[in-house]
Amino acid sequence: MNRITRHFTTNLLAGLVALLPIGGLVITIAYMESTLSSAGLTKLPFYFPGMGILLALAIIYLIGLILTTFIGKWLWARIDRLLNRLPALGKLYGSLKQILGYGEGEQAVFQKTVLVPAQGGTGKELGLVTNTLDLENGEQRWTVFIPGSPNPTSGRLIIVCPDQVELTSIPVNSVFKTLIAAGQFDLEIKD
Repeated sequence: MNRITRHFTTNLLAGLVALLPIGGLVITIAYMESTLSSAGLTKLPFYFPGMGILLALAIIYLIGLILTTFIGKWLWARIDRLLNRLPALGKLYGSLKQILGYGEGEQAVFQKTVLVPAQGGTGKELGLVTNTLDLENGEQRWTVFIPGSPNPTSGRLIIVCPDQVELTSIPVNSVFKTLIAAGQFDLEIKD
C-alpha cells in the first residue's frame, strides 16, 4: 500500500507542477473574460460568447508587443526597478520572479545551484547560492540555502567555502521541480 501511495503522490505532485503555469494562464484569461464581459461587452450588438477571451488575448498580445520594443523594454525596466525598491513587497516581488524563472546571475535571488555534502556525511544535498561574502582576509564564503522537500520554501541556511561544495549547471527551476516532486525528476548530475 505504501508503494501505491508514494506512486500516486509523486505523480500527483509532478502533474501539479506541470499544470500550475497553464492553470495560471487559464485563470487569468477567464478573469479577464469575466471582467471585460461584465464591463459592458454584453450590451454590444455584435457580442458573442467568448468575445472577452479574444479581447483578453488581444490585450495580452499587445502588452507583449509593446514590451518587445525598445521603448517598452525601457519602460518595463523602470517599472521592474520600481517594484524591486518597494519596502517589504520588493523582496517578495524579487523572490516570485526568481521562482518563476526570471532573474539570473549575481542580482538573482538564487545565483547558482550546488551540491553540498549531507550532514551525515553520506550523499549530497541540493543547495542554492544566495550570496557571496568577501572576508577581510580576501577569502570568500557562499551563503547557501538548502531547501526542504517537498516544501522548498522551508529549509536551512549555511555559509561555506566555495571549494567545499560542487557547482552544478542545474537550472533553479529544475531544482524546485525536483524538490516538490520528492526527487522524481531527473537532474542529470555528472560525477
